[in-house]
Amino acid sequence: MGEPANAGSAIGRFEGPLPVQGISADHGRPSLLHTLWRRRVIIAAAMVISLALGWLQLNNTTPLYTSTSRLYVERSTPKIIPGTEELTFGPWNYLNTQCALFKSTPIAASALDRPGIRDLRTFAGMTNPVGYLKAILRVGLGKDDDIISVSLESPYPEEAAQIVNAVVDAYVTYQGASRRSTAAEVLRILQREKARRETELAAALKAMTDYQKSNDLLAFQGSDGSFMSKRMESYSSALIAVQNELLDALADVQATRETVEDPTRFRRFVELRRLGGREGLAAPEEGVLRADVARLELQLREMKLECTDTHPGVAALEKKLAEQRQRLADLEKRLAEAQLLAASRRLEALKEKEAQIRKSFESQRQEMVDLNAQVAQFTRLRSEWEQAKRACEAIDDRIRQINVNEDTGLLNITILEVATPAGAPSSPNRQRTMAMALLVGLMVGIGLAVALDWMDQRIHSADDVTNTLGLPILGMIPQMSAKQELSDRGQVVELEPTSHAAETYRTIRTAIYFGVPNGQARKIVVTSPEPGDGKTTLVSNLGIAMAQAGQRTLIIDGDFRKPMQHRIFKVERERGISSVLVGREPLDAAIHHTEVKCLDILPTGPTPPNPSEMLNSPAFADVLDQLSTQYDHILIDSPPVMPVTDARILGAICDQTILTVRAEKSHRKFAERACQGLNDVGAHILGVVINAVPRKEDRYYHYSGYGYYYKHGYGYGHERRRRKTARGDKEHVGNPEGQLPTVSQR
Repeated sequence: MGEPANAGSAIGRFEGPLPVQGISADHGRPSLLHTLWRRRVIIAAAMVISLALGWLQLNNTTPLYTSTSRLYVERSTPKIIPGTEELTFGPWNYLNTQCALFKSTPIAASALDRPGIRDLRTFAGMTNPVGYLKAILRVGLGKDDDIISVSLESPYPEEAAQIVNAVVDAYVTYQGASRRSTAAEVLRILQREKARRETELAAALKAMTDYQKSNDLLAFQGSDGSFMSKRMESYSSALIAVQNELLDALADVQATRETVEDPTRFRRFVELRRLGGREGLAAPEEGVLRADVARLELQLREMKLECTDTHPGVAALEKKLAEQRQRLADLEKRLAEAQLLAASRRLEALKEKEAQIRKSFESQRQEMVDLNAQVAQFTRLRSEWEQAKRACEAIDDRIRQINVNEDTGLLNITILEVATPAGAPSSPNRQRTMAMALLVGLMVGIGLAVALDWMDQRIHSADDVTNTLGLPILGMIPQMSAKQELSDRGQVVELEPTSHAAETYRTIRTAIYFGVPNGQARKIVVTSPEPGDGKTTLVSNLGIAMAQAGQRTLIIDGDFRKPMQHRIFKVERERGISSVLVGREPLDAAIHHTEVKCLDILPTGPTPPNPSEMLNSPAFADVLDQLSTQYDHILIDSPPVMPVTDARILGAICDQTILTVRAEKSHRKFAERACQGLNDVGAHILGVVINAVPRKEDRYYHYSGYGYYYKHGYGYGHERRRRKTARGDKEHVGNPEGQLPTVSQR
């Protein structure tokens, strides 16, 4: 049942608030669903009322019957010139025009003039039947086809079909008369247009021929291309070819000049000629000289094998070999210079050729420019003549196609479906009406539920607390019976240790032990936003729970305006904290021992004239410091935050503050303002306790951090321990089976 006596020593290992056992808020669950479920009666009532109104509307609405005729209108209006009507009216515009024509005044009046139509019950009492027919007639074009639908709703199914068929007949008659007059008028227009076009054609032909005769260069423009253009192409090709040869000759001259002037390149040139890779010009004596040089070199090597280098024969051969080599070198030099001269002459010849071709090319290009201007003018005249010729031919074709005696009487209107009386009413649609009524009722109900929930600022769920205040929930105390006396409710942990409420107070005690570091929860203030939130019973039961865990606990009744702790523990009030502060009683004499081991109480004493000043005095702070050295925990029952400033004063001088709110009573705005007021004075708010939670409210109890589902029982049984305080005698029931005894005072 209780924590070990050394539980406080383990607290120091934790540096922040811990999750409370049995309280693991499911933030993923949408709060809107909670609101709708809480207001489900309003939503259901709105849906029922909406369905009833829909049913009344169905019973009071006259059923209407719809008759429909479908037509296919092929566009066959006589054309003046082929293609011109496509530029003026598109197919979609044409069909939309026909749809509008059905609802025109001439066709509506013609339909009403048919036998028996004006006498129908649909038009009974109508002063303007034409306007009424145009208003109720519906004409539309298919979304995926070009079918025109003509329909009408009427309380009389036979009359609806009769009226639709009369409108369709009037439209067909109107179209026939219109087409006959249109064809004759088109024929007259075509004949006048033909005479004008023929005059334009003759004038265009004369202008084209006269221009061709006055410009001789046009004779060179053939059907497959201009003769001058072909010559221009040949000159261009020749110019490109000679320019390529000129580049090659220039490179050859440059290379030959560098060979003659550069000794290194000249020696390579000579070596290549000796090895047989001859370059440039060749001389007949070159071979002879090379052969003599080779023969003399061979003889010199053979003689040196038999004679010394100073032998006269060796000297003679060396002299002769040197002479032959010099002759060969002179010959090679002359050949290189001859090659350079030949390359230079070839380069000059190519330059002259390139200049001549370029001159011819420029001359031909100028002639082409002159010819192009004449050709452009001639092409424009020829285009005007051809356009006039095509227009005349098109008019001739249309005149031949139009046959006034046959084509004008042909109507391209096909009636695909004749209107017939409907077998069932088309409106009102009962299924749709009831479905809409159900949907409207649902939407109105949801809107009312959300609006009422928005206007209702009371706390209805644990999510309301966490979302509004942003503080952890230390515990949720179930609602106790209002028939219980104050002392019974204030000592439920002692009197009913196996009840759900007692277990909840022990859960709050555990949250305090493990929610803050060791030694930082000695002085605890318990307050609430408004009176009647249950802070007094929370202080008394929490003090009993802490004392049962072996912690020396003192309860100080700090509510001078409405003290209640002395009534819960049935002690006298005259000796209390106010007596100590004014010096009338010593501190030890004002502290009362309760029947709960390790639990003492310090009542208020006589009500002072200035409670706030007394609590804010240095003497009261000194008393708290002295008591904190004697007790493990000091619980202070504080007045509410909103009416007076006492709670703010106590919160500023104590270690921790616990805020108590009452389910279905406390207002979220007041709770938020209370937290703000405590924060403004630097109070450390440990968490929130929700008091008086209805036992059947799922939105409070469905929290499953460690499996504490209080509304389904915890498994301790139902044995109770009572104390008959009224008679002064005591009745104790022993520990239930499996229940741990309390720990002795440290």
